[in-house]
Amino acid sequence: MPTLFTHPAVPLALGLGLGARIVSRRLLLAGVALSILPDLDVLAFQFAIPYAAGFGHRGFSHSFIFAALVALLGALLLRRYPERFVPSLLFLLVAAASHGVLDALTNGGHGIAFFWPFSLERYFAPVQLIEVSPLSAGRFFSPRGITVLVSEFLWVWLPCIGLYTALAAYRYLVSDGRWRQALTHRP
Repeated sequence: MPTLFTHPAVPLALGLGLGARIVSRRLLLAGVALSILPDLDVLAFQFAIPYAAGFGHRGFSHSFIFAALVALLGALLLRRYPERFVPSLLFLLVAAASHGVLDALTNGGHGIAFFWPFSLERYFAPVQLIEVSPLSAGRFFSPRGITVLVSEFLWVWLPCIGLYTALAAYRYLVSDGRWRQALTHRP
């Protein structure tokens, strides 16, 4: 799995790139929380639930159904304006689902149960670029942890910085109408 520092990269890039008019601060914080939430399933180890079980690590909490349910709950709790419900739901769905997708891009573990409860089969992405993070803090604060952070920077943070930059540029140029001004401005 990527670290808890990296899972928020996707909602942060989307939310900050789209801007506060589309993704409010509360919605952004909810997206960050939902991007981390699936890893609470590590508590299953404390209850002797096997890793590969449906309720084990990378099981139900990493599924698309779980992402949809927590996104729906979050959008309902954050609903102030009815017309903002669908954009909020979509943002939270992407934030929650991004967790399992990022985990599927790692090179360790048992894969992701994307289609729980319909299937307990675990999946990896066709390419596993991200170094899997150690589950223990002791192993994280070691040379292995540095390798993981470098891998996450290259394969998650840099693309997310690119996504943020593209969205912010689009918002600046197109949404605010500045591109029209630049094209029609005559000295």
